[in-house]
Amino acid sequence: MFDMKNLQKIANLKENAPEAMAGFLALDEAALKEGAIPKKYKELMALAVALTTQCGYCLEVHRKAALKAGATEEELAETTFVAVALRAGAALTHGTHLV
Repeated sequence: MFDMKNLQKIANLKENAPEAMAGFLALDEAALKEGAIPKKYKELMALAVALTTQCGYCLEVHRKAALKAGATEEELAETTFVAVALRAGAALTHGTHLV
């Protein structure tokens, strides 16, 4: 099901729901632009979230954006383990509902 070519179909969504797509694009741009938090850090956060939600499209898009913003391979590796720790922590804390 995962194929980067599917992103081309976003044009169909834009055509059929232009106002909603414009709203999404404005939100995406505002959230990820340089601000109090540098763009590189925002892209690394996006990668951690994408790893947690397991969105292959987001991983590819934000990996490229993070590298363009100056992220290093070491930062990508550490970001991966932040996501790993959070997923593991969530399983641990939700386990408290079982005992």
